[in-house]
Amino acid sequence: MTSNSWWSSSSSEKEEMFYANAVVKAAQILMEEEEEDVSSESVITRRIRINRDRQGAHEKLVNDYFSDAPLYNADIFRRGFRMSRRLFTRIADDLAGLDLFFNRIW
Repeated sequence: MTSNSWWSSSSSEKEEMFYANAVVKAAQILMEEEEEDVSSESVITRRIRINRDRQGAHEKLVNDYFSDAPLYNADIFRRGFRMSRRLFTRIADDLAGLDLFFNRIW
């Protein structure tokens, strides 16, 4: 009968081998998880571009609130913008005078 060195070793050696194998398995599992994390980070997700017709929305806003004959009255303007139309235009004019960024397009 052939003797197996594992069976003939002492119990402390068996425990050491068991713990060494457990550590190796745990290290393998951690490495696999890290590989999964890295592969998920390398995926580039692109956002879908939706045409919102910003120019058309701007024209509608100007026509509805700021034209000579606005669609909505002063009470509705105050409810939507939380200030009077006169105050809003005064603030807009002051900002346009301070910085070119705020020049009125309408």
